[in-house]
Amino acid sequence: MVKVRPFAAVRPPKQYVEEVAARPYDVLNSVEAKAEAGEKSLLHITKPEIDFDPIIDEHSQPAYDKAVENFKTWQEKGWLVQDEKPCYYVYAQTMDGRTQYGLVVCAHTDDYADGTIKKHELTRRDKEEDRMIHVRIQDANIEPVFFSYPDTPEIDAIVNRYILGEPEYDFVAEDGFGHHFWVIDHDEDIQRLTELFAEVPAFYVADGHHRTAAAALVGAEKRGKNPDHTGDEEYNYFMAVVFPESHLKIIDYNRVVKDLNGLTPEQLVAALGEDFEVKEEGAQIYTPGRLHEFSMYLGGKWYSLVAKEGRYDDSDPIGVLDVTILSSLVLDKILGIKDLRTDKRIDFVGGIRGLGELSRRVDSGEMAVAFALYPVSMKQLVDIADSGNIMPPKTTWFEPKLRSGLAIHKLS
Repeated sequence: MVKVRPFAAVRPPKQYVEEVAARPYDVLNSVEAKAEAGEKSLLHITKPEIDFDPIIDEHSQPAYDKAVENFKTWQEKGWLVQDEKPCYYVYAQTMDGRTQYGLVVCAHTDDYADGTIKKHELTRRDKEEDRMIHVRIQDANIEPVFFSYPDTPEIDAIVNRYILGEPEYDFVAEDGFGHHFWVIDHDEDIQRLTELFAEVPAFYVADGHHRTAAAALVGAEKRGKNPDHTGDEEYNYFMAVVFPESHLKIIDYNRVVKDLNGLTPEQLVAALGEDFEVKEEGAQIYTPGRLHEFSMYLGGKWYSLVAKEGRYDDSDPIGVLDVTILSSLVLDKILGIKDLRTDKRIDFVGGIRGLGELSRRVDSGEMAVAFALYPVSMKQLVDIADSGNIMPPKTTWFEPKLRSGLAIHKLS
């Protein structure tokens, strides 16, 4: 069962929230961040290299020092202010007319260590260490991680009561996504939510595997350095936004490849026919409509590819995934791409960009062929995490992304 507790968030006063809130550090590069960051933007804290001209290495000591300086300055200027008491918070996001309602909580590092917080991706130690540096220098979780949990009606009922009231924050960001935020500050509701989550069997990492690992590792470090450790210290917890599984929707995560591994387009289509039913669909964008169906853009045309029976194992939680089928039967077998993590011939395109981005990159000559996949379901993600398996790289894309700066969790 999971352990959560409320926390006194450091967050912007209502009049500053739209100026402070920012996209997450990992969805834009330094040049994009510099162009996007206004005076009060959290990007000056999460991507402090942008405060230098020219932009410096984001991993350099001057950048880290600037991050600490900016976090302190934002608090001194009143652009970030800490709440007087520990609370929970409702954070809702609206995209394409659909709203998902989550809770901002502090999760326990022990739950990550013992597997109660379940992951579906591998993490790399170098990326963990990079995120750990940011947690260490700020002594805070500046950006939240993104978890799901099994639907729990009584938790929903408490959330539903709060969202009937006026939100603390309510704005539409420049990308068109709505962000809505309420403070749960009644003691009886705080206590009841803590009790209800104690009956929830697990959290599932949706987005933020490296931030989750980093937060847990920093908590363990602090524990090891404190001879008077009691287990109640704030560093035992880290900030997460947790959503009921039914609220979340995974969108497609597609692939583009630089060359055809020595084949002509005609030879590629013929080779695909061994494992797929191949049908030419014409110049109009063709979107896969079901599991085990793919679309391919090649030579100005879209094709549907339906995997033939016997080419996959529906009883295998990994083998049944469309990313596994494509990787095995196309990328590896035909195009010679063995390692998705390291091969420079392949790139990945989140479905939020639309399938037009796939045809654009092929038509430009940058890429030779593109493949669109049917999205993974939340059930598939949960089944894989519950079985202790790991998904192939670049399998899930969640949208909208959590806006950074609505809440920050101090570790001391």
